[in-house]
Amino acid sequence: MDSSTQRTILNVMIHAALVDGQKSESERNAIRDVAESLTGQAGGAALAGVYQDVLLKRVPLQQAIGTLKALEHRQLAYEMAVCVCDADGVQSAAEREFLSSLRNVLDLAADDPAMHGAAAADSIAAAAASASVVGSAPATVTPTVREAELDKSILNYSILNGALELLPQSWASMAIIPLQVRMVYKIGKAHGIEMDQGHIKEFIATIGVGLTSQYVEQIGRKLVGGLVGAAAGRLLGGLSGAATGMAFSFATTYALGQVAKRYYAGGRVMSTELLRRTFQETLGSAKSMQQQYLPAIRDRASTLSASEVIELVRK
Repeated sequence: MDSSTQRTILNVMIHAALVDGQKSESERNAIRDVAESLTGQAGGAALAGVYQDVLLKRVPLQQAIGTLKALEHRQLAYEMAVCVCDADGVQSAAEREFLSSLRNVLDLAADDPAMHGAAAADSIAAAAASASVVGSAPATVTPTVREAELDKSILNYSILNGALELLPQSWASMAIIPLQVRMVYKIGKAHGIEMDQGHIKEFIATIGVGLTSQYVEQIGRKLVGGLVGAAAGRLLGGLSGAATGMAFSFATTYALGQVAKRYYAGGRVMSTELLRRTFQETLGSAKSMQQQYLPAIRDRASTLSASEVIELVRK
Protein backbone atom coordinates (compact mmCIF):
# COMPACT_ATOMS: atom_id res chain seq x y z
CA MET A 1 0.00 0.00 0.00
CA ASP A 2 1.54 3.31 -1.08
CA SER A 3 1.63 6.50 1.00
CA SER A 4 -1.16 8.12 -1.04
CA THR A 5 -3.55 5.28 -0.20
CA GLN A 6 -2.53 5.42 3.44
CA ARG A 7 -3.26 9.15 3.58
CA THR A 8 -6.65 8.64 1.93
CA ILE A 9 -7.68 6.01 4.48
CA LEU A 10 -6.64 8.34 7.30
CA ASN A 11 -8.55 11.17 5.60
CA VAL A 12 -11.72 9.03 5.61
CA MET A 13 -11.21 8.14 9.28
CA ILE A 14 -10.80 11.78 10.34
CA HIS A 15 -13.97 12.71 8.47
CA ALA A 16 -15.74 9.87 10.29
CA ALA A 17 -14.52 11.20 13.64
CA LEU A 18 -15.69 14.74 12.87
CA VAL A 19 -19.10 13.91 11.40
CA ASP A 20 -21.03 14.21 14.68
CA GLY A 21 -19.04 17.19 15.93
CA GLN A 22 -17.72 15.25 18.92
CA LYS A 23 -14.30 13.78 18.28
CA SER A 24 -13.69 11.78 21.45
CA GLU A 25 -10.37 10.70 22.90
CA SER A 26 -11.16 7.10 21.96
CA GLU A 27 -11.65 8.19 18.33
CA ARG A 28 -8.34 10.08 18.39
CA ASN A 29 -6.63 6.99 19.74
CA ALA A 30 -8.24 4.83 17.06
CA ILE A 31 -6.97 7.10 14.29
CA ARG A 32 -3.48 7.30 15.81
CA ASP A 33 -3.24 3.52 16.19
CA VAL A 34 -4.32 2.93 12.60
CA ALA A 35 -1.79 5.51 11.40
CA GLU A 36 0.96 3.68 13.25
CA SER A 37 -0.12 0.29 11.95
CA LEU A 38 -0.47 1.46 8.35
CA THR A 39 2.69 3.55 8.12
CA GLY A 40 4.98 2.08 10.75
CA GLN A 41 5.60 5.64 12.02
CA ALA A 42 4.64 7.46 15.18
CA GLY A 43 1.01 8.54 14.96
CA GLY A 44 1.75 12.28 15.19
CA ALA A 45 4.26 12.25 12.34
CA ALA A 46 1.92 10.38 10.02
CA LEU A 47 -1.21 12.31 10.88
CA ALA A 48 -0.25 15.99 11.04
CA GLY A 49 -0.48 16.65 7.32
CA VAL A 50 -3.71 14.67 6.89
CA TYR A 51 -5.39 16.54 9.74
CA GLN A 52 -4.47 19.78 8.02
CA ASP A 53 -5.84 18.52 4.70
CA VAL A 54 -9.19 17.75 6.36
CA LEU A 55 -9.54 20.65 8.78
CA LEU A 56 -8.41 23.26 6.24
CA LYS A 57 -10.55 21.56 3.56
CA ARG A 58 -7.57 21.21 1.24
CA VAL A 59 -8.55 17.63 0.30
CA PRO A 60 -12.35 17.08 0.36
CA LEU A 61 -13.56 13.59 1.14
CA GLN A 62 -14.83 12.79 -2.34
CA GLN A 63 -11.57 13.99 -3.89
CA ALA A 64 -9.56 11.78 -1.56
CA ILE A 65 -11.76 8.76 -2.19
CA GLY A 66 -11.33 9.20 -5.92
CA THR A 67 -7.74 7.99 -5.54
CA LEU A 68 -8.85 4.60 -4.19
CA LYS A 69 -9.00 2.41 -7.27
CA ALA A 70 -8.63 -1.08 -5.77
CA LEU A 71 -11.75 -2.66 -4.26
CA GLU A 72 -9.84 -3.95 -1.24
CA HIS A 73 -8.58 -0.45 -0.46
CA ARG A 74 -12.12 0.95 -0.65
CA GLN A 75 -13.29 -1.81 1.68
CA LEU A 76 -10.46 -1.07 4.07
CA ALA A 77 -11.28 2.65 4.09
CA TYR A 78 -14.93 1.88 4.86
CA GLU A 79 -14.20 -0.58 7.63
CA MET A 80 -11.65 1.75 9.24
CA ALA A 81 -14.38 4.41 9.26
CA VAL A 82 -16.66 1.93 11.03
CA CYS A 83 -13.87 1.32 13.53
CA VAL A 84 -13.68 5.04 14.35
CA CYS A 85 -17.44 5.42 14.65
CA ASP A 86 -17.53 2.47 17.07
CA ALA A 87 -14.50 3.57 19.12
CA ASP A 88 -16.65 5.18 21.82
CA GLY A 89 -18.99 2.19 22.01
CA VAL A 90 -22.01 3.50 20.09
CA GLN A 91 -22.84 4.91 16.66
CA SER A 92 -24.74 8.19 16.60
CA ALA A 93 -27.42 8.91 14.00
CA ALA A 94 -24.98 11.23 12.21
CA GLU A 95 -22.34 8.49 12.11
CA ARG A 96 -24.79 5.92 10.73
CA GLU A 97 -25.85 8.37 8.03
CA PHE A 98 -22.20 9.11 7.21
CA LEU A 99 -21.37 5.40 6.87
CA SER A 100 -24.37 4.81 4.63
CA SER A 101 -23.31 7.70 2.38
CA LEU A 102 -19.70 6.53 2.45
CA ARG A 103 -20.68 3.09 1.13
CA ASN A 104 -22.28 4.76 -1.88
CA VAL A 105 -19.35 7.11 -2.50
CA LEU A 106 -16.95 4.17 -2.29
CA ASP A 107 -19.11 2.32 -4.81
CA LEU A 108 -19.75 -0.63 -2.50
CA ALA A 109 -23.05 -1.38 -4.23
CA ALA A 110 -25.71 -3.71 -2.86
CA ASP A 111 -25.04 -6.34 -5.53
CA ASP A 112 -21.27 -6.16 -5.01
CA PRO A 113 -19.69 -8.92 -2.86
CA ALA A 114 -17.94 -6.16 -0.92
CA MET A 115 -21.31 -4.81 0.09
CA HIS A 116 -22.21 -8.09 1.72
CA GLY A 117 -19.10 -7.72 3.83
CA ALA A 118 -20.01 -4.12 4.68
CA ALA A 119 -23.54 -5.11 5.66
CA ALA A 120 -22.21 -7.88 7.91
CA ALA A 121 -19.68 -5.48 9.39
CA ASP A 122 -22.45 -2.98 10.15
CA SER A 123 -24.53 -5.67 11.84
CA ILE A 124 -21.60 -6.85 13.94
CA ALA A 125 -20.79 -3.27 14.93
CA ALA A 126 -24.40 -2.63 15.92
CA ALA A 127 -24.54 -5.83 17.96
CA ALA A 128 -21.29 -4.94 19.72
CA ALA A 129 -22.49 -1.43 20.53
CA SER A 130 -25.71 -2.71 22.10
CA ALA A 131 -24.24 -5.65 24.02
CA SER A 132 -23.07 -5.57 27.62
CA VAL A 133 -23.69 -1.84 28.15
CA VAL A 134 -25.10 -1.64 31.64
CA GLY A 135 -24.11 1.74 33.01
CA SER A 136 -21.36 4.31 33.41
CA ALA A 137 -19.75 2.72 36.46
CA PRO A 138 -19.08 -0.82 37.71
CA ALA A 139 -22.04 -2.45 39.46
CA THR A 140 -21.86 -5.21 42.04
CA VAL A 141 -23.77 -8.41 41.30
CA THR A 142 -23.94 -11.79 43.00
CA PRO A 143 -20.76 -13.70 42.16
CA THR A 144 -21.10 -17.13 40.56
CA VAL A 145 -17.49 -18.21 40.15
CA ARG A 146 -16.92 -21.72 38.83
CA GLU A 147 -13.25 -22.03 37.87
CA ALA A 148 -13.65 -24.97 35.49
CA GLU A 149 -16.54 -23.28 33.66
CA LEU A 150 -14.61 -20.02 33.32
CA ASP A 151 -11.55 -21.83 31.96
CA LYS A 152 -13.73 -23.67 29.44
CA SER A 153 -15.41 -20.42 28.41
CA ILE A 154 -12.04 -18.68 27.92
CA LEU A 155 -10.79 -21.58 25.79
CA ASN A 156 -13.99 -21.55 23.70
CA TYR A 157 -13.65 -17.82 23.05
CA SER A 158 -10.01 -18.36 22.07
CA ILE A 159 -10.90 -21.14 19.64
CA LEU A 160 -13.72 -19.05 18.20
CA ASN A 161 -11.50 -16.01 17.65
CA GLY A 162 -8.80 -18.17 16.10
CA ALA A 163 -11.46 -19.65 13.80
CA LEU A 164 -12.67 -16.19 12.73
CA GLU A 165 -9.17 -15.45 11.45
CA LEU A 166 -9.35 -18.48 9.15
CA LEU A 167 -12.42 -17.10 7.37
CA PRO A 168 -11.59 -15.12 4.22
CA GLN A 169 -14.25 -12.45 4.78
CA SER A 170 -13.06 -9.21 6.33
CA TRP A 171 -16.19 -8.92 8.48
CA ALA A 172 -15.06 -11.96 10.45
CA SER A 173 -12.14 -10.08 11.99
CA MET A 174 -14.48 -7.27 13.04
CA ALA A 175 -16.08 -9.63 15.56
CA ILE A 176 -12.87 -10.55 17.39
CA ILE A 177 -12.52 -7.45 19.55
CA PRO A 178 -16.24 -7.30 20.51
CA LEU A 179 -16.01 -10.97 21.49
CA GLN A 180 -12.95 -10.26 23.64
CA VAL A 181 -14.85 -7.42 25.33
CA ARG A 182 -17.82 -9.76 25.83
CA MET A 183 -15.56 -12.42 27.36
CA VAL A 184 -14.07 -9.98 29.89
CA TYR A 185 -17.56 -8.73 30.75
CA LYS A 186 -18.71 -12.27 31.55
CA ILE A 187 -15.60 -13.01 33.63
CA GLY A 188 -16.12 -9.86 35.66
CA LYS A 189 -19.80 -10.64 36.17
CA ALA A 190 -18.93 -14.14 37.37
CA HIS A 191 -16.82 -12.51 40.09
CA GLY A 192 -19.59 -10.11 41.08
CA ILE A 193 -18.58 -7.07 38.99
CA GLU A 194 -20.68 -5.86 36.06
CA MET A 195 -18.90 -3.26 33.93
CA ASP A 196 -19.72 -1.24 30.84
CA GLN A 197 -17.78 -1.40 27.58
CA GLY A 198 -15.73 1.70 28.36
CA HIS A 199 -14.30 0.22 31.57
CA ILE A 200 -13.63 -3.11 29.88
CA LYS A 201 -11.80 -1.47 26.98
CA GLU A 202 -9.70 0.52 29.46
CA PHE A 203 -8.77 -2.72 31.23
CA ILE A 204 -7.79 -4.38 27.94
CA ALA A 205 -5.72 -1.35 26.93
CA THR A 206 -4.03 -1.29 30.35
CA ILE A 207 -2.61 -4.78 29.96
CA GLY A 208 -1.11 -3.80 26.62
CA VAL A 209 -3.49 -5.16 23.98
CA GLY A 210 -3.90 -2.38 21.42
CA LEU A 211 -7.51 -2.84 20.30
CA THR A 212 -7.36 -0.70 17.20
CA SER A 213 -3.92 -1.93 16.20
CA GLN A 214 -5.29 -5.46 16.52
CA TYR A 215 -8.26 -4.54 14.40
CA VAL A 216 -6.38 -2.87 11.56
CA GLU A 217 -3.88 -5.72 11.49
CA GLN A 218 -6.62 -8.33 11.17
CA ILE A 219 -8.71 -6.44 8.61
CA GLY A 220 -5.68 -5.29 6.67
CA ARG A 221 -4.24 -8.76 6.34
CA LYS A 222 -7.43 -10.04 4.74
CA LEU A 223 -8.09 -7.08 2.47
CA VAL A 224 -4.66 -6.09 1.21
CA GLY A 225 -2.40 -8.94 2.31
CA GLY A 226 0.96 -8.73 3.99
CA LEU A 227 -0.08 -5.90 6.32
CA VAL A 228 1.67 -6.94 9.51
CA GLY A 229 1.16 -4.15 12.01
CA ALA A 230 3.00 -3.21 15.16
CA ALA A 231 0.77 -5.25 17.45
CA ALA A 232 1.36 -8.58 15.72
CA GLY A 233 5.06 -7.83 15.31
CA ARG A 234 5.48 -7.22 19.02
CA LEU A 235 3.46 -10.17 20.23
CA LEU A 236 4.16 -12.91 17.73
CA GLY A 237 7.54 -12.14 16.27
CA GLY A 238 6.40 -10.80 12.91
CA LEU A 239 4.91 -13.91 11.28
CA SER A 240 2.54 -13.36 8.38
CA GLY A 241 -0.58 -14.72 6.70
CA ALA A 242 -3.67 -16.44 8.07
CA ALA A 243 -1.59 -18.55 10.47
CA THR A 244 -0.36 -15.34 12.09
CA GLY A 245 -3.87 -14.02 12.53
CA MET A 246 -5.14 -17.29 13.96
CA ALA A 247 -2.24 -17.61 16.42
CA PHE A 248 -2.46 -13.93 17.36
CA SER A 249 -6.19 -13.99 18.05
CA PHE A 250 -6.14 -17.34 19.86
CA ALA A 251 -3.19 -16.38 22.06
CA THR A 252 -4.29 -12.84 22.91
CA THR A 253 -7.83 -13.97 23.70
CA TYR A 254 -6.65 -16.79 25.95
CA ALA A 255 -4.10 -14.64 27.78
CA LEU A 256 -6.61 -11.81 28.16
CA GLY A 257 -9.19 -14.16 29.67
CA GLN A 258 -6.77 -15.69 32.16
CA VAL A 259 -5.48 -12.30 33.30
CA ALA A 260 -9.04 -10.98 33.63
CA LYS A 261 -9.91 -14.00 35.77
CA ARG A 262 -6.98 -13.33 38.12
CA TYR A 263 -7.70 -9.60 38.19
CA TYR A 264 -11.35 -9.93 39.19
CA ALA A 265 -10.72 -12.83 41.57
CA GLY A 266 -8.12 -10.71 43.35
CA GLY A 267 -10.46 -7.79 43.89
CA ARG A 268 -9.09 -5.64 41.03
CA VAL A 269 -5.99 -4.59 42.97
CA MET A 270 -3.27 -5.63 40.50
CA SER A 271 -1.03 -2.76 39.44
CA THR A 272 -0.65 -1.78 35.79
CA GLU A 273 2.89 -3.18 35.78
CA LEU A 274 1.75 -6.50 37.26
CA LEU A 275 -1.17 -6.75 34.84
CA ARG A 276 1.11 -6.25 31.84
CA ARG A 277 3.77 -8.63 33.11
CA THR A 278 1.17 -11.30 33.86
CA PHE A 279 -0.33 -10.87 30.39
CA GLN A 280 3.03 -11.28 28.66
CA GLU A 281 3.84 -14.37 30.71
CA THR A 282 0.45 -15.93 30.01
CA LEU A 283 0.76 -15.04 26.33
CA GLY A 284 3.86 -17.20 26.05
CA SER A 285 1.96 -20.22 27.31
CA ALA A 286 -1.03 -19.43 25.10
CA LYS A 287 1.11 -19.32 21.96
CA SER A 288 2.38 -22.83 22.68
CA MET A 289 -1.21 -24.08 23.12
CA GLN A 290 -2.39 -22.88 19.71
CA GLN A 291 -0.98 -25.88 17.81
CA GLN A 292 -2.69 -28.28 20.22
CA TYR A 293 -6.09 -26.74 19.49
CA LEU A 294 -5.56 -26.24 15.76
CA PRO A 295 -7.99 -29.05 14.78
CA ALA A 296 -10.70 -27.53 17.01
CA ILE A 297 -10.06 -24.08 15.50
CA ARG A 298 -10.40 -25.45 11.97
CA ASP A 299 -13.56 -27.36 12.85
CA ARG A 300 -15.09 -24.22 14.36
CA ALA A 301 -14.23 -22.18 11.28
CA SER A 302 -16.01 -24.67 9.04
CA THR A 303 -19.35 -24.02 10.77
CA LEU A 304 -19.33 -20.23 11.19
CA SER A 305 -21.71 -17.89 9.36
CA ALA A 306 -22.27 -14.15 9.58
CA SER A 307 -25.61 -14.59 11.35
CA GLU A 308 -24.10 -16.86 14.02
CA VAL A 309 -21.21 -14.45 14.62
CA ILE A 310 -23.61 -11.52 15.02
CA GLU A 311 -25.65 -13.52 17.52
CA LEU A 312 -22.53 -14.51 19.48
CA VAL A 313 -21.48 -10.87 19.75
CA ARG A 314 -24.95 -9.78 20.83
CA LYS A 315 -25.81 -12.38 23.49
